[in-house]
Amino acid sequence: MNTTIFLLVLSTLFQVVVPQALLNSLKPVVELVSGDTRIFSGESVRLKCRVPDVHNFTWSYLWFRGSKQLPSTEEQLVLWNAHITESGKFYCQGVRNSLVGKQHTLQSEPREITVDGGWAILQGPRHASLVGDVMEFTCRVRGTRKVNEVILYKDGVEVMRGPDPHLYVANASLEDQGMYSCRASWDKNMLTHSVISADTPVQVLEILSQPVLEIDGQALDSLGLLILICHHQYNAHAPAPPVYYYFYKDNKRLGMASSENSTRVKRAPGEYSCMANVHKFGLMRKSEPRRFEEPGRPAFL
Repeated sequence: MNTTIFLLVLSTLFQVVVPQALLNSLKPVVELVSGDTRIFSGESVRLKCRVPDVHNFTWSYLWFRGSKQLPSTEEQLVLWNAHITESGKFYCQGVRNSLVGKQHTLQSEPREITVDGGWAILQGPRHASLVGDVMEFTCRVRGTRKVNEVILYKDGVEVMRGPDPHLYVANASLEDQGMYSCRASWDKNMLTHSVISADTPVQVLEILSQPVLEIDGQALDSLGLLILICHHQYNAHAPAPPVYYYFYKDNKRLGMASSENSTRVKRAPGEYSCMANVHKFGLMRKSEPRRFEEPGRPAFL
């Protein structure tokens, strides 16, 4: 068979029958196209199922609210004139037809939509905030009422108040994490009317958490080596600058800084630790020390 024809046949077969292992690596993402994650009843929200497919396959879609499958098979799901009963966690899944039947991707992570039947909604940060961020809140009132005072609460305690529905918490800290709500007031016919929103959770993360050192004394035992691994969480807005790692034995640095979070060192008893450093932010966090002793030998106290 001509080589060109053979390659064309293979390409065509790949388009028609995709290995399920490949599809099992594809995890769609539910994106918010319009509206918000918390809306008033009677408003609308539009979601999109994005499959990270570099081969440009033809897809249909499955949509779910909780465990219930929805009738839509389109790429976008629209909740028109939403009712409070349509609140829930929404998932999607990509489906394609092939010679061996329908093939499915993994199911997406959930996107929670809340349809609120009340008179006020507090819109907070859509994603977890980082220490040092400015957190923006908007206290929305149903209809077109002109609000003259808004109060922001955290865990039931007043945080701030002002005449504008947009409120800002500057220089966020871990203590700012909690459940937030707002109260909005307006005047009409010489009377003051006031409504309060439901609670909205707000999460605040450290940019760099304290590392935890893992000492692997088994993998390279025969070579007389230890593997030191520096575990931590790193949360930074893109583009995130690199993290550099330092390793220590008995408070003495072992070698130069590295962008790898693990290193191999000569096997020896002692007290080991590691440090993660983000030079650009001036952040450095050091682990608690961990002692390594040879099996069968008593630990030094």
